[in-house]
Amino acid sequence: MNNGIYIATLEAQSGKSLVSLGLMQLALTKLPKVGYFRPIIGDRKKDNHIETLFSHFKIQQAYETAYAFTQSEYLDKINQGKQDELLDTIIAKYKKLEAEYPFILVEGSDFSSEGNFMEFDFNVMIAKNLGIPAILISSGLGKNKKEFSASLQLAYNTYTEEDVEVLAVVANKIKPKNVELVQTLLKKLLPAKADCFVVPRLEELLQPTLKEINEVLKGKVLFGQQHLGNRSGKFKVGAMQLRHFLTHLENNSLVITPGDRGDIILAVLQAHISDNYPQVSGIILTGDVIPEEPIMKLIEGLSTVVPIIAVKEGTFKIANAIGGIKANIQSDNQFKIDASIAAFQKHIASEKFLNKLLSYESKIMTPRMFQYSLIQKARKDKKRIVLPEGLDVRILSAAARLLTLDLVDISLLGDPQLIKNKCSAEGIALDFDKIRLIDPVNSEFYDDYVNTFYELRKHKGISLDEAKETMSDVSYFGTMMIHKGDADGMVSGAAHTTGHTIRPALQFIKTKPDVSLVSSVFFMCLDDRVSVFGDCAINPNPNAAELAEIAISSAESSMNFGIEPRIAMLSYSSGSSGKGADVDKVREATEIVKQKRPDLKIEGPIQYDAAVDKNVGQSKLPNSEVAGDATVLIFPDLNTGNNTYKAVQRETGAMAIGPMLQGLNKPVNDLSRGCTIDDIFNTVVLTAIQAQE
Repeated sequence: MNNGIYIATLEAQSGKSLVSLGLMQLALTKLPKVGYFRPIIGDRKKDNHIETLFSHFKIQQAYETAYAFTQSEYLDKINQGKQDELLDTIIAKYKKLEAEYPFILVEGSDFSSEGNFMEFDFNVMIAKNLGIPAILISSGLGKNKKEFSASLQLAYNTYTEEDVEVLAVVANKIKPKNVELVQTLLKKLLPAKADCFVVPRLEELLQPTLKEINEVLKGKVLFGQQHLGNRSGKFKVGAMQLRHFLTHLENNSLVITPGDRGDIILAVLQAHISDNYPQVSGIILTGDVIPEEPIMKLIEGLSTVVPIIAVKEGTFKIANAIGGIKANIQSDNQFKIDASIAAFQKHIASEKFLNKLLSYESKIMTPRMFQYSLIQKARKDKKRIVLPEGLDVRILSAAARLLTLDLVDISLLGDPQLIKNKCSAEGIALDFDKIRLIDPVNSEFYDDYVNTFYELRKHKGISLDEAKETMSDVSYFGTMMIHKGDADGMVSGAAHTTGHTIRPALQFIKTKPDVSLVSSVFFMCLDDRVSVFGDCAINPNPNAAELAEIAISSAESSMNFGIEPRIAMLSYSSGSSGKGADVDKVREATEIVKQKRPDLKIEGPIQYDAAVDKNVGQSKLPNSEVAGDATVLIFPDLNTGNNTYKAVQRETGAMAIGPMLQGLNKPVNDLSRGCTIDDIFNTVVLTAIQAQE
């Protein structure tokens, strides 16, 4: 098999990070772990590429093993004629990684120094001496058709003539109107064996953040530190009279103005929060002048403050400097990371390309593989998910990420203006053009939902006034959206109890015809497998019939999420040796499952170690299809299940995705009030997949 891939570019600012992020994501869907290596990095204290990949994918690799030389060290060796020493060190470091990782992503240099031709040749030499194929990336920025074709063909020929196989060529940052033209050009230009991909120019990736701008300008952040992730499109110099300047504002523009122009500063901030003017990304105050105290006091009192940065240089010099700042993808910019991966998955990633890249498939299922499979499932048939807790910062952050990856359509419940204010205050980049904001009582659905609820529950003594009050509750309103077909699923619980989330679903979503109780499962993502744990959240002490039903529901959930169900009915005893009411209940439940679903592989009673460890399973139940290889583990009661999943999670570092409720006609899922943004993200994706059923 190929044990690595070399990501090579023809010039600086080619968009190499987009390919690196996407390839790492793609490789981790098939391999338990992937190494990362950069032969040459920049001279910064920490390399941004390494930090971004390590942070986002949680790669447990020592930083020092991820590179061989800094740019200065590389140039010194070249100038001293020590090219062989360079190569020897690079190969030695790569081989150490090769012994530990089944696949290594190697990213070439950045072309950030003089001597680009020499650097290009050295990248070819590295790929050749490492014995790995390459992916070539060429940017379309600033090139005409002839220049683009000539440079790309020369690069392809150079690599192949040096016996480096080029698996694919990526044309990046192409004007959207030219995508088809470039695709046709590449097919004519290159041999059929080389896959050709075209990625259109994404303006959001070309725009530097205020943090990047401030790092170059070395300014002082006066206000809005939490909003430094704002992206700057165009910049506007505030030098003319106010009434003329305001007409020139554009969305996400960066305003540059002298620090003593209090009129411009305050007017821009007011325009930012006004419905009649576009929002700005930030304000740069030039001339080493800080606004006077009354102006500073006014700014401090505003509820929404964009970054305001003071710099020493004059307006003209600063405007020229900002015009030359290039955008990068940094580890703390989740939006750009997600947007890059989404672009890769849309324009490059494919099963054919992956099979070409990797010559074998591992049977191991890692957390990253499982998460990727969930995202792919959700994306195939996008569903509408309602999130009732629209003012929770974690909910808003997760919603922004879900929208960036284009996984679901989202409805947020709550006052729309309060939601917008919260996003602005917290620096959450939520695209309000792609999301539905609903204030329940003032919505177009309210009266219909009230009448529907009244008709459904009047036999229980509910009055119309009580129905109105109930339907003002976001959990009831969100659940009614599902019942009426205005949403496909709901995720709640970040700020509400489990009972508050589930009660409305039991009242009018109800359980499936062949199911008598709602139960739950966790997907426990361990280092080398994903196990389904049930029931760890809902039913305190199920009887034998209920336990059997939980097992069947959990097996079906397992199958729906691509995990072959091998059910272990857990107890303190394995096989027929144990006696007592508790083990008898498990034994009876196992027989019920065998009668109802003879197609399912099931073993019970069985102890946990015998269920998951092949050696123990073989010794205790040598003829079992399940022992040592169980994928669905059913606990006899809530006390055992809840404690076990938490113990496994804490002691092994496993990721627990869930709980996912099963048995309802339509999906409603509950969050813990201590949930993280990742928990919410994963639960929404699970809910969307359930809705596809």
